[in-house]
Amino acid sequence: MSHYPSSLLKLIKHLSRLPGIGEKTAERLAMHIIRSSRKEAESLAASILEIKDKIRLCERCGALSDREVCDICSNPHRDESLLCVVEQPADMVAVEKSGAFKGKYHILQGALSPMNGIGPDAIRIQELLHRIREGRVKEVVIATSTNVEGEATASYIADRLESYAVNVTRIASGVPMGGDLQYVDPVTLQRAMDTRRAV
Repeated sequence: MSHYPSSLLKLIKHLSRLPGIGEKTAERLAMHIIRSSRKEAESLAASILEIKDKIRLCERCGALSDREVCDICSNPHRDESLLCVVEQPADMVAVEKSGAFKGKYHILQGALSPMNGIGPDAIRIQELLHRIREGRVKEVVIATSTNVEGEATASYIADRLESYAVNVTRIASGVPMGGDLQYVDPVTLQRAMDTRRAV
């Protein structure tokens, strides 16, 4: 690629650092940006800078938001007695796309992984317990991934919630073992949510 000007090589290098984007795809994206109008390129750059300035975690659930409290947490029509616990914001979006859940969420921002130094203090478990202590939650639906880390996290949360007056359930069949929620199709996720079971 040495035949490209240095500014183009720099753009390709930055694009190739994005998840799922290899060097060839980065090259195609860079070429698309070159062919785009200056206004489109400025709009793309402005969008990137805007999310860096505005996007934050919802102070209540941990979802991505451009306000202190996200739209789901501030929606009075959502059932606040029902709380779905997921690992990442993308998992919450996957559950939302299924249309099967009408409660609120708690996003852990990760899963337990002692091998990688991720213990209970590294994810938002204390915040979850605080929400349970408030007394409005009646059922906690654990919707962590079905890989080893997700299962360990689900088990840990279920153990921590044993002493609270809440019903703890786990999403049921339909989600493949070892799968990540963000890649599961909405129909499968809806079935998993509809057939959740006690932990």
